[in-house]
Amino acid sequence: MTTDIFDNKILCKDCDTEMKSISMTKNGFLLRFIVCDKCGNRIMHPKDEKEYKDFMNIRKKEFNVKMRFVGNSYAISIPKEIVNFIKEHEKIVDDMVRLCFEEFNRLSLEFGCNGNHNGTQNGVNENKIKKVKIQ
Repeated sequence: MTTDIFDNKILCKDCDTEMKSISMTKNGFLLRFIVCDKCGNRIMHPKDEKEYKDFMNIRKKEFNVKMRFVGNSYAISIPKEIVNFIKEHEKIVDDMVRLCFEEFNRLSLEFGCNGNHNGTQNGVNENKIKKVKIQ
């Protein structure tokens, strides 16, 4: 069994005061920090930092995808890079996706809905929304 480094007592490198654990959400990610109350130093959990940076790298990219006619519906392909990120972090496979027509030229796909339409659970936004602009 492995232990998390944030489970241990951590002292601030500048003032030698014990740091306190806090968490916050940003872009749907729960980010854990340790903060020094005395000098304000803060350290983000390394795992959370890597996951958030991976998300920001994918978010910066713009993907061009084709719409195809399948049966009586149109289908788009979601790039493998996005699907792999979602599978790895949300642990969803063959799950329902919520589709919303937001504006005239904007659709949004919501992954990991699980019947929770407002996207929050215990005050934390757990869904990651990917928006696709229609050309």
